[in-house]
Amino acid sequence: MSQHSIPPSPRTAAVIGGGPAGLMAAEVLAQAGVRVDMYDAMPSVGRKFLMAGKGGMNITHAEPFDVFLTRYAARSADIEPLLRAFPPDALRAWIHGLGIETFVGTSNRVFPADMKAAPLLRAWLHRLRELGVRFHARHRWCGWDDHDALRFTTPDGECIVQTDATVLALGGASWPQLGSDGAWVELLAQRGIDIAPLRPSNCGFDVQWSAHLRERFVGEPLKSVAATFGGVRKQGECVITEHGIEGGLIYALSAALRDEIEHSGQATLHLDLLPDFTAQRVRDEASHPRGARSLSSHLQSRLGLKGVKANLLREVLSAEQMHDTALLAQTIKALPLRLVAPRPLGEAISTAGGIPFEALDANLMLKQLPGVFLAGEMLDWEAPTGGYLLSACFAGGRAAGTGAARWLQQPRAARG
Repeated sequence: MSQHSIPPSPRTAAVIGGGPAGLMAAEVLAQAGVRVDMYDAMPSVGRKFLMAGKGGMNITHAEPFDVFLTRYAARSADIEPLLRAFPPDALRAWIHGLGIETFVGTSNRVFPADMKAAPLLRAWLHRLRELGVRFHARHRWCGWDDHDALRFTTPDGECIVQTDATVLALGGASWPQLGSDGAWVELLAQRGIDIAPLRPSNCGFDVQWSAHLRERFVGEPLKSVAATFGGVRKQGECVITEHGIEGGLIYALSAALRDEIEHSGQATLHLDLLPDFTAQRVRDEASHPRGARSLSSHLQSRLGLKGVKANLLREVLSAEQMHDTALLAQTIKALPLRLVAPRPLGEAISTAGGIPFEALDANLMLKQLPGVFLAGEMLDWEAPTGGYLLSACFAGGRAAGTGAARWLQQPRAARG
């Protein structure tokens, strides 16, 4: 065979981080003919993805696209091109292509038919292996060497990897036991990359409960309540914890609550303990003559208030104030709950902060590090639960993989 007939070596890419964003980037790159190696610090990939699916894998949301975009708040304009290229309908079609059916729940949330993450992940990994993606477990990325090769620590010692392009999809810093510990922050900061501080998102909050409430009601759910903060009202459920309060209803308001605490040192959330009752009905029932019955019996009989809801009233009202029916009725409809701190980042569902979009080009490549692309929670955006987090991770991984493949198609001298 003459020298001119030797086929060129395939372009190579390293994808670091085996969550949804990294796996999607690997798929796109492999489909473009790039030789892909996937590295993850954990013994297996997709661990946070599997954990998120334990209560039912909420993959995306079926609400109108323009409403969907608003869930990304200040970063909606940055997330929009990613989601337009791979919107929720396309994500569902992609899942169907893996042989997994989906359905839309009553709240417009989209789930796999069996509500589980594991079958989806297994089918996906099978596809990736068929595409030639090679997986390297227990490889913890620790930056670059003096020749810009990737450095990994492994059970067998340090590993040095030369590659044509790199996709970093290392997650935020929530649930560090599953692999996303935020260790990349220091590694990129050493390269002069600006990074917005990582903060908890979709998190619980600390409340200074009385000893009585902590002893009696930790773990008790608060059902059929509404929460209001900053003019936004949400109805749902939450739960009393040893440290304060958490759950879907709280997560929905957590970004604004966190920001207020950072600004003012605390935030006051108002809980409507009886959202299905009008204020007038609550006033009427509270002021109804109770005869010889105790106040507790009266509230249970007339309003159905008992247990944790009744005790929350005693957290904010004195014994004397409990007998002021006007104040009591007002508090039932708008119980002020003083939140003093978000729970630690490691306990949060997701992470805010990270690499700002301004540090990236249109292909999600770091402007200061040509050939290094980013995806997923490493980027500075946040969204509520409800399929929005996963949708943006899938779309971002697809965009980073597409961008890296496009960049690799250029002559080496043209890559900037």
